[in-house]
Amino acid sequence: MSEVLKKPVAAESVRRDRTEVGEKVTSILDDIRRGGDAAVRKWSQTFDNWSPESFLLSQSKIEEIIAGVPAQVIEDIEFVQRQVRTFAQHQRDSLTDFEVETLPGVHLGQRHIPINRVGAYVPGGRYPLTASAHMTIVTAKVAGVPSVAACTPPIRGEIPAATVAAMHLAGADEIYLLGGVQAIGALACGTETVGRVDLLAGPGNAYVAEAKRQLFGEVGIDLFAGPTEILVIADADADPFVVAVDLLSQAEHGPDSPAVLITTSAELGRTVLEHIDKILPDMPTKDFAEPAWRDHGEVIVVDSLDEAYTLADIYASEHVEVLTANPREALAKMTNYGGLFLGEGTCVSYGDKVIGTNHVLPTRGSARYTGGLWVGKYLKTVTYSEVTDRSSSAKLGEVCGRAARVELFEGHARSGDVRAAKYAGAPLEWSDQMSAGAPA
Repeated sequence: MSEVLKKPVAAESVRRDRTEVGEKVTSILDDIRRGGDAAVRKWSQTFDNWSPESFLLSQSKIEEIIAGVPAQVIEDIEFVQRQVRTFAQHQRDSLTDFEVETLPGVHLGQRHIPINRVGAYVPGGRYPLTASAHMTIVTAKVAGVPSVAACTPPIRGEIPAATVAAMHLAGADEIYLLGGVQAIGALACGTETVGRVDLLAGPGNAYVAEAKRQLFGEVGIDLFAGPTEILVIADADADPFVVAVDLLSQAEHGPDSPAVLITTSAELGRTVLEHIDKILPDMPTKDFAEPAWRDHGEVIVVDSLDEAYTLADIYASEHVEVLTANPREALAKMTNYGGLFLGEGTCVSYGDKVIGTNHVLPTRGSARYTGGLWVGKYLKTVTYSEVTDRSSSAKLGEVCGRAARVELFEGHARSGDVRAAKYAGAPLEWSDQMSAGAPA
C-alpha cells in the first residue's frame, strides 16, 4: 500500500506543444534539404545570431581556442576522457568476431564493423555540456569510427572554448560551430560543405530531439531522448539531505525534468520535502529546478524495498539512484533503468560528468526496451556464411526446397533444388517440365 506525499501536476497542464515543435522542425529540415548551406546559414543567423565565414573550425583556430583554456580545465577534461575511454574499451573488448562450422563445410561468422561516419551533437545554450563530447566522440573513436563530425552551438555569440577543447581532445575529425536543428539537418542531409553522416548521436533540446526523430531511418540515431530524469530509492537509513540535493541536481536540467523519490520511510520523505523547500530558493538554477520539482516532482512511500523496486521498474527511469543499506540488491531486483547508481558514495552527477559510464541514456520509459549509448551503438553487427562442402550444400538445398514450398516461395525452392541436383544428383522436375513445354 503506497502513500503519495507529493504528486506531479497533471500532465496536460505542463506538456510541451509537440505538434508545434514537430511542424517547425519539419519546415527547417525541408528548407535545408532544398537550400543546403544557404538554408543552414539562414537558420543559424535566425536562432543564434551566428553566420561566420565558415562554420568549420580550422586546425589553427582550434589550437588558438584551446590555448586560451585554463590548464586545470584541460587537465580535468583529459582525466574524464580517460575514464570514458577505459570503460568504452572494456565494452569493445567484450564484443568479439567469431566463425563456427555448424555442419561439415558450413561456415557461419559474425563481425562488428564500425559505422563509417558519425555526427556528434554537443549541446550549448545555457549549459555548455562539455561532457557530451566525451560520451559521443570518445566512445565512437574507441569503436573505430574513422570519421566523426561534431557540432556545438555558439553561446550568446561566443565560442565555447572548453567545449571545443573537449571535442578536439576526444578525437573529433571535424568541429563545426553550429547548433540546433540546422546542425542536425546539415549532418543528416549533407550540404555543399558538410558531409552527410550515417548516424547521429548526442543529447539536445526538444527541437534537436524532434529533428533526430524525424530523420531516423534516413540516418541512424543513438536514441529517442526526452527530458533528463532521476528516480531515487531510499530506505529509512538514507540521509534525507543527500536525497534532496541529488533530486535537485537533475531537476536543474530543465523545467520538465522529472525527479522522483520512492522510499520505505514516510519520515524520510517528509524531511526530504522540507530540505528541498529550504534549498530551492537559493539555487542559482532555480528557474529550471523550481518548476521541474513543482510540476514533475514526486515522493511516494511504499511498504517494502521489493515494492520500491517493482514500482521503479514501472517508471523505467533514465537514472536510478539506490540509497539503501544494501544497494547492490537492486542489481538482482531491477530490470528497467538507463543507469544504476548504487550507494551514497555514488551519484547521478558522477555519471553525467566524471565516472566513465555513458550519460546518454533512455528516457520516457524507453529503458523498458533499450539501454543507453555505448560503444556497440557505433558498430554494425553483421553476419556472413560460406558452404564449401558439396554434400552439405546438397542437404541444405533439399531442405530449402521443401521449406520454401511450404511458404509458396517457388523461386527460393529452386535455388535450393539446383544445388541439390548439381551436388547430389537430385532430380529437377520443374526443369524437365520447362524443357517439355519449350518450343522446338
